[in-house]
Amino acid sequence: MLRTISYLSRSVSRYVNVASSSSVGLTNLIPRNFSSGIDIPRVQSPAPYFKGTAVISDTFKEISLHDFKNKYIVLVFYPLDFTFVCPTELIAFDEQYDKFKNVNTEVIGISVDSHFSHLAWMNTKRTEGGLGKLKLPLLSDLNKDISRSYNVLLEKDGVALRGLFIIDPKQIIRHISINDLPIGRSVDETLRLVEAIQFFEQHGEVCPANWSKGGKTIKPDPKGSKEYFQDASK
Repeated sequence: MLRTISYLSRSVSRYVNVASSSSVGLTNLIPRNFSSGIDIPRVQSPAPYFKGTAVISDTFKEISLHDFKNKYIVLVFYPLDFTFVCPTELIAFDEQYDKFKNVNTEVIGISVDSHFSHLAWMNTKRTEGGLGKLKLPLLSDLNKDISRSYNVLLEKDGVALRGLFIIDPKQIIRHISINDLPIGRSVDETLRLVEAIQFFEQHGEVCPANWSKGGKTIKPDPKGSKEYFQDASK
């Protein structure tokens, strides 16, 4: 019983009623993380600002969200350096790093480890669980502020879940996915999502289920969409 009450209390506390400035008596439910007092990031909302020290090609460099204006960003949160699933993900993203660069996209790995730990991990051979040389930057979130602001931090454990955020050149969040700790992510799917977002921005047509680059898309109006549905029914 106490466990149920605690769960309900946590669920309710994620929301706060805010009176609408345009309509008296109407309210909107705004997701909010009460443990930090930070609004929970959502798709179509501005990306929370971040700044920190990253390891880029064996050097330390301060980077921030504002450094990537006019680019797409894929933020890849992961739990810890020198673990097990994490190197498989980062190496997989790095192997397709040039494909992301070719579509004006920067991939950034981020964890609560220090930049010194990142560098040590990159200087460890892949045969020993290390990363080896990477093209993509690894950002340090040692004070956990970035993980907390993106609502992926497990406060009790002090590590981030496997959060993935796609941010557009206007620094608006276009995609959010969060995996539990044991489950790695698909780099191919991430690239597909970036390409789908870009296709819509460039052409105004929407991407159906299982769409991939070069596939058929849908004109988002009742008349134009019939062309796609008629072809799909053949």
